[in-house]
Amino acid sequence: MDWKSYKEWNPFVRDQRITDARKNHLPDETPREGCYLYIQPVHIPPSFDNQWFPGSAFERITALDHENYRTAWVNVEMPHWLLTAERWQALVAVEGGKTRYETIEVFGGLLAYLVRAFVGNGLKKGFIAMAEGLKSRAEERYEGHVSPTTS
Repeated sequence: MDWKSYKEWNPFVRDQRITDARKNHLPDETPREGCYLYIQPVHIPPSFDNQWFPGSAFERITALDHENYRTAWVNVEMPHWLLTAERWQALVAVEGGKTRYETIEVFGGLLAYLVRAFVGNGLKKGFIAMAEGLKSRAEERYEGHVSPTTS
């Protein structure tokens, strides 16, 4: 999880940091279950340009499975009855030595309807832009490490 490079390839989530419960950055940026994650700025719609009012999210990491390349977190900014959000991300090996990136975010609570109505499409575009950016970044790094073959 190379979060420091997000600004280079991710037009949706421009940065995220491990913090304490008050959003103070911690010197140890190693993600672990139970750690807090401050995601900011979040660009809806996705963009590499600076935005006037970028979004943010404050999460707690609930799963970090290095062996199976999965992670999850839940939003901790609001009471659960008002808004819940849980995001899962995974890398899955597929045929031909390729990898598929999967992500899902589930919202609940009274404000979930407003999230869907006002930023639902922007979130979808953000997830797609992040996936495309990750794909491009991974392919560039892979091509940089593969030696050309001679014919």
